[in-house]
Amino acid sequence: MKIKRLVIGISGASGIPLAIHLLELMRSQDSWETHLVISPGAERTIREETCYTPDDIFPLASKHHSINDIGASIASGTFRTEGMVIIPCSMKTVAGVIHGYSDNLLLRAADVTIKERRKLVLVARETPLSAIHLRNLAELVSLGVVIMPPMMTFYNQPQTISDMTHHIVAKVMHEFGLEAPGFRRWGEASTDLLPT
Repeated sequence: MKIKRLVIGISGASGIPLAIHLLELMRSQDSWETHLVISPGAERTIREETCYTPDDIFPLASKHHSINDIGASIASGTFRTEGMVIIPCSMKTVAGVIHGYSDNLLLRAADVTIKERRKLVLVARETPLSAIHLRNLAELVSLGVVIMPPMMTFYNQPQTISDMTHHIVAKVMHEFGLEAPGFRRWGEASTDLLPT
């Protein structure tokens, strides 16, 4: 069985539960392995937003890499992957990606993903967005990068924060041809709760 690889970066933006849920769901994908890199900002946000520590999250991935290990496998285009997702993605990381400022492994892996014309998904997390943010994001879209802010949706009738988290993560997985269990797509979602 051919193993597919997904690089997962976690930056310091708010939204760590999204990354944890993605890692958990990817563990059930038998033909996939995940390569994780976490920024120093993310390590702090993990402690602020969850009951986890970075050491709790590392084992959720098939392999984790130090942010400073610029010689890691994911730093080279010859290391085959299906692409990369940065979840959540801070505006600092967005700026580093668009300007090719690859001073750490997370940014280098994103740079490699772009240069090798592989799929890069950024779960960009900021509000409100400034003109600088919008320019950077627009430039990335012009390079083929998928910008997927974790917007709330209501057609799927979410009842909990976990429902909303699952919906966003399922959309991320869809970008790589993966189906998350219980993903409620438009036209397939129950209309039982809609007014008549």
